[in-house]
Amino acid sequence: MNDFKKHRNLTPFESWVMDNKGTEKPFTGQYCQTFSEGTYHCKNCDEPLYFSKDKFSSHCGWPSFDDEIEGKVKRIPDPDGSRTEIVCASCDSHLGHVFKGEGFTDKNIRHCVNSISLIFKPSPQQTQRKALFASGCFWGTEFHFAKLNGVLQTQVGYAGGHIESPSYEQVCTGTTGHLECCEITYNPELVSYRQLCELFFETHDFSQENGQGPDIGPQYLSAVFAAEPEEKNCVEDVIKQLEDQGLKVATRVLPMQHFWPAEDYHQKYYFHQAKTPYCHIYRKIF
Repeated sequence: MNDFKKHRNLTPFESWVMDNKGTEKPFTGQYCQTFSEGTYHCKNCDEPLYFSKDKFSSHCGWPSFDDEIEGKVKRIPDPDGSRTEIVCASCDSHLGHVFKGEGFTDKNIRHCVNSISLIFKPSPQQTQRKALFASGCFWGTEFHFAKLNGVLQTQVGYAGGHIESPSYEQVCTGTTGHLECCEITYNPELVSYRQLCELFFETHDFSQENGQGPDIGPQYLSAVFAAEPEEKNCVEDVIKQLEDQGLKVATRVLPMQHFWPAEDYHQKYYFHQAKTPYCHIYRKIF
């Protein structure tokens, strides 16, 4: 085994894919429909593997590339000869499989890669920003934001409370002051903060004061954490637009708070379960 094999502290699911040659469910990976400019690195050892210019949409359910960075990806024929596995040349971590002759691009090659085996790093000239929203159960909040073009990464967790590193069990007591939140990393050149706010309001019941749907309690309240005056003004302007339509808005606009990531099993919950949210249903308003 290569000395780089355990360079990173992988989650159990990441280890299942990268160490034990598992496979993500189709259309659930973070980078399935990501086409921002940058480089895709091995999640285990951080070696660069693919350039974004070589990524294309194959509609197969996994990120697809028609070329790799020279010398960074190793091919290993499966024992039965039916497919060819691809692994990181630096640490031997499983990436996926490579296919030829499908005709998707002129190069006639498709590297079919698990998103969870990769880390995307935007080009230096490409800006990134973060936003923090709370709209009830964070599983549903993340579900809608993760699919929005221009969103580079999503992570669920807790913010606004009075204890450090809270657990899910502690937050569920409703006594820590934390709200279930989703932290969004996005490219403002592709999606604006206002568009994020509009999607936030279009995917939950912002009129509810005591929780969200059947999830009742202070940890499920509707709130936006604004990092700067411009964000606060933007949220308040969107709220005014809703109120001008005669709609009741119970959403709180709060100053940005420290974000504590939730436990691994909460991340991308609905994608891994192949389900859709029961209380976060999209309705067009704007």
